[in-house]
Amino acid sequence: MTSQIPGIGERLRTGFGLLGPRHQRHALSPEQLDTLSLPIGDDGVVVGVDAEGQPAVMGINRPTPYDIVLIGGLWTAQVLALRAAATGARVAVETGRAQQWAQLVQAVGGGQSGMTVHDVGRVPPQGASAGGPVLVIRDCGMRPPRGRVASAPWQSVLTLLPYLSPVAPRLMRQARLVGVQRVSPDEATEIGRVLGLPRGEYESLPTLADGVTLWCTDRDRQYVMTQATDAETGLLGTARRMD
Repeated sequence: MTSQIPGIGERLRTGFGLLGPRHQRHALSPEQLDTLSLPIGDDGVVVGVDAEGQPAVMGINRPTPYDIVLIGGLWTAQVLALRAAATGARVAVETGRAQQWAQLVQAVGGGQSGMTVHDVGRVPPQGASAGGPVLVIRDCGMRPPRGRVASAPWQSVLTLLPYLSPVAPRLMRQARLVGVQRVSPDEATEIGRVLGLPRGEYESLPTLADGVTLWCTDRDRQYVMTQATDAETGLLGTARRMD
């Protein structure tokens, strides 16, 4: 049979395999192309939904150092940790309240493929790489000491501050991304000054609901509502600003 089909022996010898079925080409006219749209967004962790109900994505696995500051509650930081682990990142938590993270570690799994908890100042080198990105979460209170493990390629660092503290302005200026949850009016004014927020935005900070975060970069600001899944609610409870 093969001798009746010119060229097939040559195709088999060169590794292209047998001839498959033939179909007409898929083609669009220029008019049809204009109507084609694809829901393409950034890769990363879905941190919630924006004001239009669209997914808000935080790209934490990056080939360049990336520092994040969250002035907010432990609940939000733990949801982010769960979702980062779900994307394949290893999560290392530096904290003085390990008991608050124990249930999460049990759910995610410890070791080099999951989540580990370390005392303040005791985070070992993580060996982050493109194939094994790392998120370090620093839950070290109002005045976190300078970390032994800094942000690096494929290793992002999220510093959690429960409230505005004397070290917060420096950390916010150094960060690539800052998240702010509900704070007092005085704190809101100071945050607005440091981040250069319009008056309407920093005056809204004391009124934010539980689970809402204003995420700020140098060029963009976005209100995001973090909505827990059923599994996250079963593990962490409902959204809350205070712990």
